[in-house]
Amino acid sequence: MPTRKLTVLFLALFLILHSSAQTVANAQPLVRSTPEKEGVSSKAILDFVNAIEASKNEFHSFVFLRHGKVIAEGWWNPYKADLKHTMYSCSKSFTATAIGFAVKEKKLTVNAKVIAFFKEDLPDTVSDKLAAMEVKDLLSMTAGQEPEPNQVPAREENWVRGFLAAPVVNQPGTKFLYNSMATYMLSAIISKVTGQSVIEYLRPRLFDPLGITDIDWETDPRGINVGGWGLRIRTEDMAKFGQLFLQKGNWNGSQILPESWIEEATTTKIMQNPNATAEQLANGDWVQGYCYQMWRCRNNLYRGDGAFGQYIIVMPDQDAVLAITSESASMQDELNIIYKYLLPALKPENSPAAVDKAVAAELKKKLASLSLPAPKKITDSVYRLPAVAAYKLTTRNQQTVTGNRNIEFKFVKNSCDLRLKSDSADYTLHFGANTWVNSSTTKHGPYLVARAKNNLEGLPPFKVAGSYTWTNGHTLELTLRYIESPHTEKYTCIFDGDKLLVEVGQSFNTDKVIWEGTR
Repeated sequence: MPTRKLTVLFLALFLILHSSAQTVANAQPLVRSTPEKEGVSSKAILDFVNAIEASKNEFHSFVFLRHGKVIAEGWWNPYKADLKHTMYSCSKSFTATAIGFAVKEKKLTVNAKVIAFFKEDLPDTVSDKLAAMEVKDLLSMTAGQEPEPNQVPAREENWVRGFLAAPVVNQPGTKFLYNSMATYMLSAIISKVTGQSVIEYLRPRLFDPLGITDIDWETDPRGINVGGWGLRIRTEDMAKFGQLFLQKGNWNGSQILPESWIEEATTTKIMQNPNATAEQLANGDWVQGYCYQMWRCRNNLYRGDGAFGQYIIVMPDQDAVLAITSESASMQDELNIIYKYLLPALKPENSPAAVDKAVAAELKKKLASLSLPAPKKITDSVYRLPAVAAYKLTTRNQQTVTGNRNIEFKFVKNSCDLRLKSDSADYTLHFGANTWVNSSTTKHGPYLVARAKNNLEGLPPFKVAGSYTWTNGHTLELTLRYIESPHTEKYTCIFDGDKLLVEVGQSFNTDKVIWEGTR
């Protein structure tokens, strides 16, 4: 073989091996340390965790970084470190970062007109305000539309066309209005200028360098990542993303994103409420200013966040990052707990804190035993059912059911299998007696954007944990946690002879679906 060909072959082999070694190196988890080594007391973190559990907020996980190292982390069983978690609007910060890469690569500018990317999808009449809309207006939630065109995903196959057809009432760039479809448009723009979906585009630029693997992101009916929600990643991956921003775009010595983009993306572009009172500004974290798909916080922090409490909180003055997944009705309360217990413990000096071995051991034990309790055993009295009890469901919310819908209960020792069968679907869900049983299902769980066309399609089976208890001699309560999401579903089954009433409730919705059936 000629020398030149050998040289090319060896060079190619070297590059492949180097690339593989670099990928392995990047895939390594974050470095672990102890709170005290990084200048934080274990007591402060222990008090934080205890305050969480005493609050009305349901935390699922957190990863806490100081000086780039994990100093505390925890998952409340049945949630686990290796599980992905639905991000809801935390996804928006990743979509904006894709725009940052595209700007870096000169594929677009933030001053580009939105209509320039979608000439084939424009309405018959393009208003002056629509014509004026720029990429930076999408980034800063100042697209000018009012109301937000949030019905488009439920009604349209072509979401781009639906967005562009929505009225632009305000001059773009002048008024804040939260608009998830604006983020979707950023994703569509990435697809236009790169020929790739956002997740494909980000993989070699963001996810691979940070060692973020095995992720997925929902798409619209045309295959465009939805952008404003639907990304599923692990809690540690969230923390890595925050750390990248804290390090101003630098990762392992490489400048992945320009420092100038980090600065541009995390500084205030618009005030959510220009007329906010002094009290509102002093106590609220949704009026501190909006950036590029990120929020400014009190105390000079900034964050990406998602509904019910997914957080990536960056603390530049403290050199710290906090990633959280939860289900909370009060996201402000979660932030208040952080400010009360963690922020004061993050001293600016870099010297190690004094170690209280007893408290450090208590924290370690606490973090290892975090758990959301399964439904408690209330009674020994249970309704006598055959080995397999099948019921035909006849009404739903007092309306007659068309077609075949059946529910079946099968008890074996300390487990219950619940089978839900219709003409179009057949699901079997598994529950343990007063303990969590892990399994998976293709049945969609509770979801804020369940009405969107194509929602959750193409994703692998959903990880769930189920537990049951009898609340009295006639009532069976089955709890199903979708442990890759914030949400839980509950089936309350009331038996009365050959009759059955089933109430199906969701953790974030007080409305219930009531089924009635007979054997």
